[in-house]
Amino acid sequence: MILCDTNILIEFYKNNTAIIQELRQIGIHQLAISVITRAELYYGAINKNELNRIQQHLDILQNIPIDQPISEKFIQLMAQYSLSHKLTIPDALIAATAITHNISLYTLNFKDFRFIQGLNIYNPSHTP
Repeated sequence: MILCDTNILIEFYKNNTAIIQELRQIGIHQLAISVITRAELYYGAINKNELNRIQQHLDILQNIPIDQPISEKFIQLMAQYSLSHKLTIPDALIAATAITHNISLYTLNFKDFRFIQGLNIYNPSHTP
């Protein structure tokens, strides 16, 4: 299972061929998103039609809700990295989801996550 960061799905919607190819290689049944990613994509929708299209696509993926273990890891990450690295709330929640479920995070924003101990960053076979 691979957890997709929001920027991966944004690139998918922009028809980034390298991202699309990588997602196909991973396989639809191996892709997951955090509820935070879902909310960020909803927030970025420009109209109701786009929102409906996003909802349909995201329903296909495994959606991981925030539960108690993720909440606890999130708070730990914020305490450890918010001052030193300016870790943002959404990024901390996404990282906490990946760590708690022991899955790799597929992101284009390596700099936002590279300092988080225990987080595995997915290394794509194709460079986006």
